[in-house]
Amino acid sequence: MPDPSPPPNRSPLRVTVDLNRCQAYAQCCYAAPEHFVLHGREALFYDPAPSASDRLAIERARVSCPVQAIRVEDPERQGR
Repeated sequence: MPDPSPPPNRSPLRVTVDLNRCQAYAQCCYAAPEHFVLHGREALFYDPAPSASDRLAIERARVSCPVQAIRVEDPERQGR
């Protein structure tokens, strides 16, 4: 997984996965393998604070989730 520290002057995204909703279909792992990793059949590991520069990959993972278990927040865009 990438270094979770944000680049200068850029806030990281906030990623949360509802693990009660997640069914381990692993679509996020295919869409953004550097941020989502499935260990075994049910253990999902993910980067909770990816860099804002990784937004495209994270959004691709979010929309690929068939049960919509991934939530992405961008602190820089909130309040605008």
